[in-house]
Amino acid sequence: MLMRGGTSKGLYFQAKDLPADVEARNRVLLAVMGSPDVRQIDGIGGAHPLTSKVAVVSLSDSNESDIDYLFLQVMVDEGIVSDAQNCGNILAGVGPYAIESGMLRSNGATTDVRIHMLNTGAKAIARVQTPRGKVEYEGEARIDGVPGASAAVPIEFLDIAGSSCGALLPTGRVRDLVLDVEVTCIDNGMPVVLLKASDFGLVGNESPAELETNLELKNRIEAIRLEAGRLMNLGDVSGKTIPKMSLVSTAQNSGTLNTRTFIPHRVHEAIGVLGSVSVATACMLTGSIAQEFSAGLSSKSVNQLSIEHPTGSFSVEVEIERGGKEEFVVRRAALLRTARLLMRGEVYVPERAFETTA
Repeated sequence: MLMRGGTSKGLYFQAKDLPADVEARNRVLLAVMGSPDVRQIDGIGGAHPLTSKVAVVSLSDSNESDIDYLFLQVMVDEGIVSDAQNCGNILAGVGPYAIESGMLRSNGATTDVRIHMLNTGAKAIARVQTPRGKVEYEGEARIDGVPGASAAVPIEFLDIAGSSCGALLPTGRVRDLVLDVEVTCIDNGMPVVLLKASDFGLVGNESPAELETNLELKNRIEAIRLEAGRLMNLGDVSGKTIPKMSLVSTAQNSGTLNTRTFIPHRVHEAIGVLGSVSVATACMLTGSIAQEFSAGLSSKSVNQLSIEHPTGSFSVEVEIERGGKEEFVVRRAALLRTARLLMRGEVYVPERAFETTA
């Protein structure tokens, strides 16, 4: 099935329908999407990282989860399929897909789907609208970056702090100096490096297109990313899609703060779901780069944060617990997404994708 999940779009497969061997599976997915090719003209990818994504779904063996979900990022202009990160946007379509494909049955006006994200081991609960026993896509929920309104898919994330890096603050510090630039490295579901837009001579409201044509900026941010990756226990990230690099600045439209995010080599037209959770968490962390620009936050343990991005804003609810000696524990994070089934059918794979190389 081809589905929109949040502000992304991708193919959803049952694991049993793909080759079990990872290398064979990746060859098939590259051929399906048409990679490597900047236009993905010989496949069904959308020629952008946000539309070249795959969800591999199966029933879970665990009593704590209903569904296992593996996210795969198919590179557009490289022959790479990466499982190094989660994707919270594609996650929004996993619950509807599991019901549409018959893997799960609906159980009332809404159906809670417990999802185990295999990339990092983290868990989430997605609430799918299922009146009359079928997935409902029509509704009144609106998310920035998607035209029109759809049925809401609320998602709650559980125990995602340090899911990729081993700790909420992978370096053990709220701030680090990387290549003479102050940064905050954080992982609350997505490894993110926060940087001040002003440190790069930027206002922070520049368009993605403007940032992408600034080669000096891109090279400098990539150099910082490579060094930060090592500090964040991610090793050599030159071939990985994490960490994400988020330039932050003062909010432009009454939100908490403003962002421009490299994912990592293109600039996101919005901001990723789990990336926004990490940024929102950093806003509540005393002394962080994000906290320096954050507005409208209270000292309460629960805050609703509005993370601005190029096409609007992203609302994230974060619950924390503060302890002695600056102890900071994230209890939960929740947000709202939407999803829609776009088409179902067969995708044709060239025979060469099944041929093994010597």
